[in-house]
Amino acid sequence: MVSSLRKLLTILPSTSLCFSDISLGALIPRQSGPPTVALKNGSYHGSRHPTYDQDFFLGMPFAQPPVGDLRFRNPVSLNTTWEGTKNATQYGLACYGYGSDDWVLGNPVGEDCLTLNVIRPTGTQPDAKLPIGVWIYGGGGSEGSSLDPRYNLSFIVQQSVQIGKPFIGVSLNYRLQAFGFLFGSAVSKAGNIAAFGGDPTKVTIWGESAGAGSVGAQLLAFGGRDDKLFRAAIQESGGHISSTRQLNASSWDKYYNNITRATNCSSTANTLDCLRKVPIGALSDVLNSSVTASVPFWGVQVDSDFIIATGTRQLLGGKFVKVPLLHGRNFDEGTSFAQKGINTTEQFLANVMSAGSDNATATTIAALYPDIPAVGIPATLSGRPPPSNASLGVQWKRAAAYTGDLRQHGPRRLISQVYANNNISNWSYHFNVLVNGQPPAIGATHFQEVAFVFHNLEGLGYENAVAVDPFANKPRTYQQLVTIMSRMWVSFIVDGDPNTSNATSVRWPVYTLENPQNIVFDANATDLLYAEPDYYRAEGIQYITDRLVSVYGR
Repeated sequence: MVSSLRKLLTILPSTSLCFSDISLGALIPRQSGPPTVALKNGSYHGSRHPTYDQDFFLGMPFAQPPVGDLRFRNPVSLNTTWEGTKNATQYGLACYGYGSDDWVLGNPVGEDCLTLNVIRPTGTQPDAKLPIGVWIYGGGGSEGSSLDPRYNLSFIVQQSVQIGKPFIGVSLNYRLQAFGFLFGSAVSKAGNIAAFGGDPTKVTIWGESAGAGSVGAQLLAFGGRDDKLFRAAIQESGGHISSTRQLNASSWDKYYNNITRATNCSSTANTLDCLRKVPIGALSDVLNSSVTASVPFWGVQVDSDFIIATGTRQLLGGKFVKVPLLHGRNFDEGTSFAQKGINTTEQFLANVMSAGSDNATATTIAALYPDIPAVGIPATLSGRPPPSNASLGVQWKRAAAYTGDLRQHGPRRLISQVYANNNISNWSYHFNVLVNGQPPAIGATHFQEVAFVFHNLEGLGYENAVAVDPFANKPRTYQQLVTIMSRMWVSFIVDGDPNTSNATSVRWPVYTLENPQNIVFDANATDLLYAEPDYYRAEGIQYITDRLVSVYGR
């Protein structure tokens, strides 16, 4: 991911597609016919959408196809030019991925997938210099793509025009799973997944879940070296800090060796070169099998180059790019990550220790997260799971509260505090809306804010995913909150402050150490949002934060 985004953002050589073309208004409108764009390699023609009064430029490569000898390498700049105009009216292939965001949506996949999409208001003039919002999808580093209709940028770009704050929306594909995050000694010696950059003028990088983690990685890149590549960042349900222990190259070797053995590359002199020559079908079958099941996670590792230390350590040391940040978490994040089937305290303790905690630490955590349903999450589940949800476990609310704080809320609070301590503006949110398809036992869980931020009132894409239309038969307050949230995101992308859209009279406070506050988005609240002191589950989260600092902050 990080190498793909850096290649996209960097001002590339004269033969390459670059963000400076976009931000300087190089998308030149015509009086008639399809919109065209004149780039350094050649010209593209897109399509005009009359309903949204927007121009679409889709599926444009931002690097050479990462196939053959370029497989498992950093993206390589485009090196060809062409006459005439190429077609940019269809999304490119999704990168190979393995999960519900791929097989349920049925997206066409391929290795030649490093493409970007541009959505801009029709009539954008060459000297417009519009701000740019670059969307990075989530999916645990192993699934997802920019052609997922749930990430359609038209709705939020339309909102930007309606409030007089137009911006250009950009989305991209990045390589997933081993294609993008393969690691180990052989990969490290060959030059790791380390490169990113871009046009610094008006770019906001913006992602959710693994996409938010990738935003965090770019903020930490090269020890927080500020190359003025972007001016702001948005993180939804993810960030700089991970509660998962990152591995060095030698620790990753056992997973790498499993892959080379399964592809008959382990005995070759150059195993990485051998992997580049494995037919894509055979390689994909290996990667989508039990061979990779033990990989702890697919994502950025500490390679002592692109990432020089853990996110916690770099944050505490001030080694991150200091730009304004809009970030937050959903009330019931833990229900997406918690272990199901925990019925006893002994099982809870075992689950805590499975992540590396010793017995004393686990016992303290058990005391801070007691088996009392009233203090667990989600609040929408008033007591223990009913018999119909017995698979969740009797202590579901306990497990969900702890896991959500460990993986999401603890890191978010620490990030907020570090930014405030460094006098960097950051706005923190807490999303509390139960959408269609989510029962009370799951609550306002992971990913649910995305439809609100994208102003996707049509529920586009949800009919094909493992979900249902989040707004069907919901009260008008849901629609009102969608508009408020979407316009606040627009305001941040355009002005660096979520409070400039006049979408609501409620002001989103900047997070400070003296008065730490989140904005809460809640379709059932009187004003649909309100400021809250950031003290929820204070003792438990503080203990988790202290552990994060102790384990990962050294």
